Amino acid sequence: MADDDKPFPILEAYAVFDPTLGYTADIVSAYLGKNPTAIDQLPKLILSVSSALKASVAVDVPAGDGGAAQAEKPSEAQISASITPDALISFLDGKPYKTIRRHLTTHGLTPEGYRARFGLPVDYPMVSPNYSAARSELAKAAGLGRGGAAPEAPEAGPSAGDAAPVDESIAA
Repeated sequence: MADDDKPFPILEAYAVFDPTLGYTADIVSAYLGKNPTAIDQLPKLILSVSSALKASVAVDVPAGDGGAAQAEKPSEAQISASITPDALISFLDGKPYKTIRRHLTTHGLTPEGYRARFGLPVDYPMVSPNYSAARSELAKAAGLGRGGAAPEAPEAGPSAGDAAPVDESIAA
């Protein structure tokens, strides 16, 4: 079945608010295909299926956990392999990212929460090494990062005592 031929295309828009909606429609549709049901019983059937689905997926999840109750902790080898020169490999979805902060916020995590959830060291980077080096070079080229060094002294010009003699015949 092609994407345009979906029986309930409007459900995709509402699925953002109720992730069980699509499953409810599929189950009710399959049930109605095999069991004759009176039209006045449809709302009750839909509500019953929806309630059962919501009850089956309801799990108490601590805030900021990103939706998973307990994540498997990666080994030291997996942690070091997740840091490549050009990208960090996310333990959430296995995809590479130059910088992982935005990815974490989309999953409701902070860098500290991510490190705690997967047992990562406190110094685990949030930016890939090559990207960090490139940004550092760019900042240095722009003159940033001097760390409060004193500004360079301007070249010494002629002082008041070294002034050229004034021709008094002109000055008068």
